[in-house]
Amino acid sequence: MVASPVPPRVESSGPPPATGWVPTGALGRAVLLTGLLLIAGVLLGRVDLVVLAAPFALGTAYALRRRPTALPQVWISGDDGHLVEGGELTATVTVGNPDQLDYDVAVVRSRISPWLRVERATIAGATAASGARSAAVPSVAERPFVTAVPTAAAVDLELTGTALRWGRHPVGPAGARVAVAQGLLVSRAVITEPSQVRVYPKTEPFDAVEAMPRAAGLVGAHHSRRPGEGGELAGVRVFAPGDRLRRIDWRVSLRARQLHVAATLSDRDAEVVVLLDVLAEAGRSGGVSGAASVLDTTVRAAAAIAEHYLHRGDRVSMLEYGPAARRLRPATGRRQYLTVLEWLLEVRAESSPHEPYDQVFGPQVLSADALVVVLTPLLDERSAQMLARLARSGRFVVAVDTLPADLAPPKDRGWAEVAYRLWRLDRDTMIGQLREHGVPVVRWAGAGSLDEVLRDVARLATAPRVGR
Repeated sequence: MVASPVPPRVESSGPPPATGWVPTGALGRAVLLTGLLLIAGVLLGRVDLVVLAAPFALGTAYALRRRPTALPQVWISGDDGHLVEGGELTATVTVGNPDQLDYDVAVVRSRISPWLRVERATIAGATAASGARSAAVPSVAERPFVTAVPTAAAVDLELTGTALRWGRHPVGPAGARVAVAQGLLVSRAVITEPSQVRVYPKTEPFDAVEAMPRAAGLVGAHHSRRPGEGGELAGVRVFAPGDRLRRIDWRVSLRARQLHVAATLSDRDAEVVVLLDVLAEAGRSGGVSGAASVLDTTVRAAAAIAEHYLHRGDRVSMLEYGPAARRLRPATGRRQYLTVLEWLLEVRAESSPHEPYDQVFGPQVLSADALVVVLTPLLDERSAQMLARLARSGRFVVAVDTLPADLAPPKDRGWAEVAYRLWRLDRDTMIGQLREHGVPVVRWAGAGSLDEVLRDVARLATAPRVGR
């Protein structure tokens, strides 16, 4: 890579430039050697020692004829595109030279998040590459890189690799030290603040084909179970005042000698509330190609569900069941989908000794027609109580189990394995009790995960209620 002109706006911090340069050991040795030779030549009366000291004195004076007046400038630019897990990462660490003096040597170094695997780093034509590394191995970008920077120019350290996990990951802080005057002066380390790279969760394939339990709007893409103006045929019935003439079924009318019309099901939109249980985390995240923790499954499933229903024109809102009790208002369209992705980047698992139910559902009441999809590992008893309360309040609730199926038991000796089995039995009992309360619990499995459950919920929503 060739040097490029320094942009007009750069960032640097620290003390004034006059205090940012210090002499190196080479300058000290040159001055010391010159002084010793001159003193020895004068005391011993030897002209050869004075002649021997002359090149050191002249070389040092020539190198210091021009003094630096400005410190180097360092800034980081990340990839502002739609970066998804497993996608290619591109980031640049730039070292600028605003001085009128060339930088003989510039040493650049940058830290980077372990979830951003840098496989290749290039600076001024020098390249360093690393093979496949796990997330725990330091990145190749943390190695020092050396280059020269001409005056009034900038040199880029390009980092390319793979984004391993969703979230906001820092690139930096990055630092640089430069040497000038033939290595006789060196600058202090100039460090810039890190730049955040947004990595969106990879959307797992999800497609729910069943009808919604109850639609809230008048128009939409769902074939509801209510009669109305739509494209799904519901049957044939006797003509009634208000029916449109184009709905008349002439074949049936001629046979029955009475006007009959084709009845259709209305197409309506629905409101979907995705509730994320963030009270507990379990499992170890291995990135996009490794094992998934509870938080990984929760975030990726939430993104998939939101993408599916927003693509069909429904309103989607997000809620957190935890101490923060964050919420995202319901909306539709692509803009809402991008907002959902940004909202999911801030999801964190937080435990709390208090009951967060009132914080999440106290100030505002969920719509009675909304479908509430709860993503929960069911590791906390309060989560089960929350599901039971929602079911008792008449909401249409579907619980999605996000606990990893391959969660390994503890390897400690003693009673750890027995305790793990008892905990599993207690959890299975809790899931059975939830189903008795009318809360379907299904494990997340990508495409079609909720089809059977939504079919049952839709049938219950349209079934006649006894005693009313």
